[in-house]
Amino acid sequence: MRNLRLDICYDGTRYRGWQRLPGKDDTIQGKLETTLSRILGETIEISGSGRTDAGVHAKHQIASFHCESTMTAEKILDQLRRYLPEDIGIHSCKDASPRFHARLNAREKTYLYRIWNSDEPCVFDRRYVAVMPEKLDITAMKQAARELCGEHDFSAFCGNAKMKKSTVRFIRSIEIETLGNELRISFTGNGFLHNMVRILTGTLVEVGRGERTPESIPSLFGNRRAEAGFLAPAKGLCLEEVIY
Repeated sequence: MRNLRLDICYDGTRYRGWQRLPGKDDTIQGKLETTLSRILGETIEISGSGRTDAGVHAKHQIASFHCESTMTAEKILDQLRRYLPEDIGIHSCKDASPRFHARLNAREKTYLYRIWNSDEPCVFDRRYVAVMPEKLDITAMKQAARELCGEHDFSAFCGNAKMKKSTVRFIRSIEIETLGNELRISFTGNGFLHNMVRILTGTLVEVGRGERTPESIPSLFGNRRAEAGFLAPAKGLCLEEVIY
């Protein structure tokens, strides 16, 4: 049986997220599995590097799947590009080693959160930025970002109240930069909990608003969800890269 690796990009605006849902045909995983099953003439189940929320985008989501088909990877790529909707694209389709698994072998991920920090209209990027026009203290946000880096218990930043697995994660870096009216926050770490990047963003924005201090960040580790910041809108978030 063959093992193949996909490098996928998508605009998550009209989808319920990555993970397939019973009886629903508007998830990224569901669209890919349905299309691949039709192309290859067999039931295909794919594994993604992670589950993006409803409305979240991806530039390089990685997925893997097994199949019996002898169709070349190049032909599968051609067929996927032909039959998938315009808001789901495939960068590449390649044969992978038998032991490769998109989720289990992932070592690090980078997410980018984009904020339109102005009251000027943002017509053309409106699907990909969260509008937050209030003045933000970027220096304080950068100080808070440094406090968030490292290995910590991020339970307060997890949207799943029934999480049974470890909530300890390692964030290698959080970079904050301004590009004109846009504020970009890049998160790189070994893994992220459900809603984690969006809650981290909300917490940093609250620091920028003066609603909490950078010095208060360490008190959030191992704490309850209610203690951390608000859940930032999904549309501002994009999975940028997965490292293996």
